[in-house]
Amino acid sequence: MPRPPKKFVPTPFAYHEEIELTIDSLTNLGAGVGRLDGWVVFVAFTLPGERVRARVFRNDKNCSQADLVEVLAASPERVAPRCPVFGECGGCQYQHLDYASQMAWKSRQVGELMQHMAGITFPVNACLSSAQIWNYRAKITPHFDKAKDGDLGPIGFLAFGRRSQLIDVPQCPIAMDAINAALPELRASLRARASSFKRGATLLLRATDERVETDANATVCEHVGGLALQFLAGDFFQNNPFILPAFTGYVANQAAAGGAHFLVDAYCGSGLFALTLAGRFQQVAGVEVSETSCEWARKNAKANGITNARFLTSSAEAIFDEIAFPAAQTAVVIDPPRKGCTPEFLEQLVKFGPARVVYVSCDPATQVRDLKHLNEAGYQLSDVQPFDLFPHTRHLECVMTLAHGGGNSPQGQA
Repeated sequence: MPRPPKKFVPTPFAYHEEIELTIDSLTNLGAGVGRLDGWVVFVAFTLPGERVRARVFRNDKNCSQADLVEVLAASPERVAPRCPVFGECGGCQYQHLDYASQMAWKSRQVGELMQHMAGITFPVNACLSSAQIWNYRAKITPHFDKAKDGDLGPIGFLAFGRRSQLIDVPQCPIAMDAINAALPELRASLRARASSFKRGATLLLRATDERVETDANATVCEHVGGLALQFLAGDFFQNNPFILPAFTGYVANQAAAGGAHFLVDAYCGSGLFALTLAGRFQQVAGVEVSETSCEWARKNAKANGITNARFLTSSAEAIFDEIAFPAAQTAVVIDPPRKGCTPEFLEQLVKFGPARVVYVSCDPATQVRDLKHLNEAGYQLSDVQPFDLFPHTRHLECVMTLAHGGGNSPQGQA
């Protein structure tokens, strides 16, 4: 048996000890969860109901981590992965799980997070997805390390469970066809110039208007419904264009459902929600801490003939100071970064007191953390809708709609 790492805790299992166990469920990180004599063991790339053999590589205070060695009894939901490096590359977690089951587990995991983190029990709608579940990503960012002896080495993504090791990815089945078509020539060009690279780098490939852009500072365009939205290729923009009309349409319906006449898009970026929702409201205000993003939003409003939306650059400490809309007639859409909202922002939001809050998040864990704060401040859930913008990965977007006071109080809510 190989020598364990210096910090390895040798109980309850020895380093690389092989164990057999049955998998009961999946975590929101995509790992299978099983128990052996009551002790929890996490095993990546396993599925509920499977009997597996696993090799332990870490013992934590309340659980152990193990690598899959062999599936002894497979789940009927297990399918053959489409990618030859699935399980080595850290990009996807669910290619071995049939797609209907992926969506069912994502809905279930949102509900479990609400119960465990916030003490809130509320029905979660079935996860929604676009018709295109392969070749959907409009942007990828492969990496490479500094050349060694004239060899550039792998050009791809981080290996599963590693902080620095790269896996070579010549083609990616979740990237758009145009990106995969551009990869061979780009990779060959990089390898031909291997000796010129003094350090590693991260590449950009973004599909836009029937081309693939590799310059982060170039202007690109994404079409959402009847709108054409421009932004810089390296800037953030939702990465699955095939679902965006349905996704933004759902947010629009939720924001307008309470009869609000005014809309605030509190993390507006280049204007995705503010502009796609503008037709449902008398006036729209987009607020953003980045003046560059605000300028793109203004340009997009003008280019699309939208005259009832204005965009404000505001500091994070005074996000609502220039909003003159009556709170009782206002809905607020928030789509924060993965880390969620800051306590300062939530305090400002509650102080402003909009009639309706539509919270869009790419990380349901931080979203539920913030939900607890809003719930305690008098906002009650009226709808929870996961969207699978990222098929075959553990990631999802979740739209939670909250109303200020009144309405039915679900179990666990204040």
